[in-house]
Amino acid sequence: MVFLRAVLPLLLYAPSLIRADNPINPGFPYGSEKVRGVNLGGWLVLEPWITPSIFDNTGNPNIVDEYTFGQMQNHATALPVLQNHWNTWITESDFQAIAAAGLNHVRLPIGFWAFDVSGGEPYIQGQLPYLQKAITWAGNTGLKLIIDLHGAPGSQNGFDNSGQRLSFPTWQENQSNVQRTDNIIKTIANMVKDNSGVVPIIAPLNEPAGYDGQQMLDVVTQYWYDSYGNIRFPYGTSQESNTVVLLHDAFQPLSFWSGFQTPPGWQGVAMDTHIYQMFSQADVSQTNAQHIQTACNYQNELGFDLWLIVGEWTTAQTDCAKYLNGRGVGSRYDGSYPGSTFVGSCTGLTGSASTFSQSYKTFLRQYWEAQVIAYERGGQGWIMWTWKAENADEWTYQAGLANGWIPQNPTNFEFPNICG
Repeated sequence: MVFLRAVLPLLLYAPSLIRADNPINPGFPYGSEKVRGVNLGGWLVLEPWITPSIFDNTGNPNIVDEYTFGQMQNHATALPVLQNHWNTWITESDFQAIAAAGLNHVRLPIGFWAFDVSGGEPYIQGQLPYLQKAITWAGNTGLKLIIDLHGAPGSQNGFDNSGQRLSFPTWQENQSNVQRTDNIIKTIANMVKDNSGVVPIIAPLNEPAGYDGQQMLDVVTQYWYDSYGNIRFPYGTSQESNTVVLLHDAFQPLSFWSGFQTPPGWQGVAMDTHIYQMFSQADVSQTNAQHIQTACNYQNELGFDLWLIVGEWTTAQTDCAKYLNGRGVGSRYDGSYPGSTFVGSCTGLTGSASTFSQSYKTFLRQYWEAQVIAYERGGQGWIMWTWKAENADEWTYQAGLANGWIPQNPTNFEFPNICG
C-alpha cells in the first residue's frame, strides 16, 4: 500500500513527466551557476533569538514563540508590535544591500498561519502583504526569492521557529494538518506559477523532524510526493510550471534519499540540507581549527543525484546567542544548558561585533570561507542563516559585511587554500 501511494503521483503525472520536449526552465541556471544567498530569518516568522526584545518586552516569560505571542496577549497589544516589526525588520533597502553584496538568492521563511488559522490557532495574521512586497523587491533588485514554508499546523519539529515550541511535533499525527499544509502549498504555487523568473523555488516544508521515527518519515515522504504535484502542476492540467521543488532532507543522511524524485521521471527537484556545528555537546567542544576542518570535509560529502543546496548554515561556532536554544534556555558552550558540560565563557563570542577580538573576527572569516568553498565544491551552493539579528552578530551576513569577516564579493577569498 505504501508503494502504491508512493508511485501514485508518478502515475498521475507520467504523461508530461516523460516528455523530453518539456524540460523545466527555472529562472536561475541551477546546476551550472552557484546559488549564493542569505535567509531573511525572524521577519515573517518570529524567533526569540533573532529579536529577543519582542519577547522580553511582553514581560511574560511564558511567551516563547509566535503561537504564545498571540495566545497570551491581548490582540490589540500584540498586533501593533508585529506590524511595526513587519514594516521595519526587512525593507527594500535590505534587498538592495543583499544584491550589492553579490548574492543571487534570498530564502524567505513564512508560517502556515499567514494563510490559514482555521484550526483555531491564536496566531496573528497580516504577513501576506509583506510576502508580496518581498516578491516585488526581489524583482526590483534581480534577486531570486525562495518561498519557504517554515511552520506547519501542529508543528513539524517542535522548534520555536516552526511557530510553536513543543516537546514533540504533532503535524504528522493528524491528516487534517497535512491536508491544510497541502492546500497552503497549492495557494503559494498558484501565486507564483507564472513568475518563476523571480520566485524559482518553493520549499514545501522546513526541517520536518525525520529523527522522530518512521511515522514522521512516512508522512513526510508522502507529503514530498504530494508537494511535487502541487508545485510542478499548479494549472489543473498536464501543464507544468517552471517552479523548482526544494525538499529538506528531514535530518536524514543524503543516502536515505538517494534515487528519490530523480530525473528523468521527475523534473525540477532539489534537495536542501542544513549544516550547523553547535547543537550537540560534541559540536561545541570542537576547537576552531576542528570546526574549519569539519566544514572543509563537506566538500567530499555533498555529492548527490539532485541539485543540492546548503540552505542554512552560519559562521557561529557556539550556541551562545541569547535564546538560541529557546527563550529561557541556556547554552551548551558555557554549561548553562540542561545536561551540558562547560566548554568556555560566551563572553566575546556573541552579541555585538564591537566586543569581538581581532583573532575571533579572523576565525569568522576563515570559517565563512571554508564553508563557502566546501558547499560550492560539494553542492550547488549555499544560503547563509541569517541576514540580521538584534544581538548576535556572529550569525549575521549584515554584520559580517560591516565588520569585515564576510567579503563584499562572495568570491573574494583571503584564505583560498583553507580547504586544500
